Amino acid sequence: MEIVLDIARASGTVGLRPQTTQIVTRGAARLLIGLGYAPVAEVSLPNGRRADLMGLGRRGEIVIVEVKSSQEDFRTDQKWGDYLPFCDHFYFAVAPEFPQHILPEGPGLIVADGFDGAVLTPATPAPLAAARRKALTLAFARLAALRRLDV
Repeated sequence: MEIVLDIARASGTVGLRPQTTQIVTRGAARLLIGLGYAPVAEVSLPNGRRADLMGLGRRGEIVIVEVKSSQEDFRTDQKWGDYLPFCDHFYFAVAPEFPQHILPEGPGLIVADGFDGAVLTPATPAPLAAARRKALTLAFARLAALRRLDV
């Protein structure tokens, strides 16, 4: 995650707050674990987008969480619709002080700090097709396994 944030900072991405992003990502990941998901950060998707968090549930359900660090970050990065075809549930995760009223209806909402998070709005379910779920699950498992290696 550090590398991605450094690239964003170097490219001059407006509104990016790396410390806020890290804090919210950590809290949202802890929430996902508490909800029974195995989360992985910075997951590349088949369409070239990168999910901030992707979680795999006990029954194979896939959740994607898009972390927004500020109002500017949300307004300048409108790629979140590109994540929808790759998950059963989609959430925005924001810090407690984020202006929640600017977020669209439909996606779920997680408010998180560095210790935990809470689901304020459940995501609208959009079940994946079986073939896509299998392909994503295999790719997710391989990514998670490879990241565990210290080579």
